[in-house]
Amino acid sequence: MRFARFGDRGQERPAVLDAEGRLRDLSGVVPDLAGEVLGSLPRLNPEALPLVPGAPRLGPPVSGIGKIVGIGLNYSDHAAELGAEP
Repeated sequence: MRFARFGDRGQERPAVLDAEGRLRDLSGVVPDLAGEVLGSLPRLNPEALPLVPGAPRLGPPVSGIGKIVGIGLNYSDHAAELGAEP
């Protein structure tokens, strides 16, 4: 499931992309996308949610996050493919 938030800066509402990539409004189900609600959303049928009209501004998919840390677990594989040192 691919999540998004849409609307004016600071007033974004939660959304999900359906199978065809259309934005569906989640604000009638959850007030915002946060850790405690994410576990229940996989049971949701995106096609049952209202479509978001037009082309609204997209914001960060989750709110209240100070830092996002990522790690590329396959970095050494890519380095080897390029003949570079990891």
